[in-house]
Amino acid sequence: MGISWRTERIQPSELRQIQNIQRSDSDGSDEFGKHRSSTDICCLILFTIFLIILVCLLGYCIFHGDIFRVINGYDNCGHVCGTNKFVFTKNSEEKHCNGNEKNDGKFHIILKRNSSREIDRLCVDDCGAYKGYRPFFNRCIQNKSSTVVNTIFSKTGIKNFFTEVSEDLHLCWRDMCYLFLLSLGLSILLLILFRYLVGLVVWIVLFGVIIVCSAGSILLWIMWKNSKETFTNSSPELVPDVDSRKISAYFVFAIIATIVTLVICLIIFVMRNRIRLVVQLFEESGKAIAAMPLLLLEPILTFSCLAAVIFLWVYFSVWIESSGILSQKRPGVYYYEKDDWMKLTRWYNFFAMLWMAQFMIGCQHMIIAGAVSVWYFKRDKSRLGSPILRSAENLIRFHLGSVALGSFLIALIQFIRVILKAIEKYLNKREGKCVEYTLKCCQCCLYCFEKILKYLSRNAYIEIAMHGYSFCEAGKQAFKLLSSNVLRVAAINSVGDFVLFLGKVLVVIATVIVGIQILQFKDGLQHMWVPIALSGLFAYFVAHCFMTVYEMAIDTIFICFCEDCEMNDGISQPYFMSRGLMEFVENSKKALKIQELRDRSANERSENVNTISGGIDNIISVQ
Repeated sequence: MGISWRTERIQPSELRQIQNIQRSDSDGSDEFGKHRSSTDICCLILFTIFLIILVCLLGYCIFHGDIFRVINGYDNCGHVCGTNKFVFTKNSEEKHCNGNEKNDGKFHIILKRNSSREIDRLCVDDCGAYKGYRPFFNRCIQNKSSTVVNTIFSKTGIKNFFTEVSEDLHLCWRDMCYLFLLSLGLSILLLILFRYLVGLVVWIVLFGVIIVCSAGSILLWIMWKNSKETFTNSSPELVPDVDSRKISAYFVFAIIATIVTLVICLIIFVMRNRIRLVVQLFEESGKAIAAMPLLLLEPILTFSCLAAVIFLWVYFSVWIESSGILSQKRPGVYYYEKDDWMKLTRWYNFFAMLWMAQFMIGCQHMIIAGAVSVWYFKRDKSRLGSPILRSAENLIRFHLGSVALGSFLIALIQFIRVILKAIEKYLNKREGKCVEYTLKCCQCCLYCFEKILKYLSRNAYIEIAMHGYSFCEAGKQAFKLLSSNVLRVAAINSVGDFVLFLGKVLVVIATVIVGIQILQFKDGLQHMWVPIALSGLFAYFVAHCFMTVYEMAIDTIFICFCEDCEMNDGISQPYFMSRGLMEFVENSKKALKIQELRDRSANERSENVNTISGGIDNIISVQ
């Protein structure tokens, strides 16, 4: 009877309910931001229509274009050099230009007529038949430009330069692979330092800045003192006016350097607690990336997409430039004239490139922010699941319209800046200084506005990934959080970004120095700077990939930290933040004590549940 009474008193189903209660208590954050709907769907529809119009315009240009008109060039009759194609006039199907149907000349040459601005385009078999010209790919160019090319690339000409570079790359490709692996190892080592020794790294950087500024100030005061003593001991007739102005300049520079040093020291002293928060955010970001290492592959995917976008933009730009309708410029001379639609497609294609590039970057920000926010608001981080896939799914299902809107605003500002730059170049020799300075001021204002918009968009993407807001609502919430934590934001943007930048510079400099030491004694190497430059670019790319993820993780955890402080109090509603971040909230001591009590009770309850479960298993085995 005792055995049956115990089995009826606590059934296995009740044990599962107890475990479910414990699990729901530890993972109550699973519902955070779960209920979503499609945001900014109108912008996604407009983005789709924009791309459809782009395809139609490109199709129109391709139909009226020939890419070999740009690659090979064409003559006065409109014949493409090196081909057997003949051209028809736009008003009739009769052959024109004195009955010439084709021109097999491989090289394209442009000749100026004597005492006239008119030019002739010809297709020739040999550039040497024309004095002062030489072949360059499919063109005949004047020899006067070969001097510049040869001094930059090679003493034997640009054609041999590419041959020499290919030989150099074949000679030292193993060394370049070693340098690539070195940059990868240095980037991983940098992540490890940020993960475990970030406090030491940050404070070394800050003290290094103070030491450099102090040394510069002391040096300027010493130079001022020495120059003043020299001026005092010299005869007034022998001392020129330049020396006196130099003494005044040293004195002014010394005062400015001293003031800057004191201001930096004061800022570091006042913001020491916020700098400690930056250090803690670095540590939390390291934990998040260690829990989700696949995040480091996200920038590589984004870079591949950006490379594809730029390649397509260049390819379609060539097609646009080759498009045109054959028209007669003067008797016997024809050229391909672009209509208004073709001219419009130039700018349309360029704006599409800007929009698509910002769209790809926005998608990367959204995926990283979504994954890191899931990690932050998960109490039991040992059961994360697949936060990266979950974030990518939320992006594709719900928030592509928001990314399209944010990327459109940034691309629009960039497009306006390009137009202003083109207007500035056009009016450079036609208008006065007033117009030039006005355009430069507009450029400066738009540049600052673009930087602010990019920063707000990044934080808006974080809010969207967390709560599922629309872009405008997310931007409003992000602005409120940032404005209410302005000192913390200043510390993160100044100290954090500077440390990450130094990390990139460190990886590149170390790779270049090691590469120089390895390749300087390489026999047969003709252009050592080429493999060194390629290794440095690869090192910067690798370091930038790691640091971009780290930077976005820091911003996301900071926004999550601010949201956590507003939603919870740590007493009646427990924080999601770690113990390290709890030190930076007002009621940290009470929250830490209550958190310790909760952890202790949770451990005791877990032990009791395990004991009961073991007893049930023993009873069932006895039965």
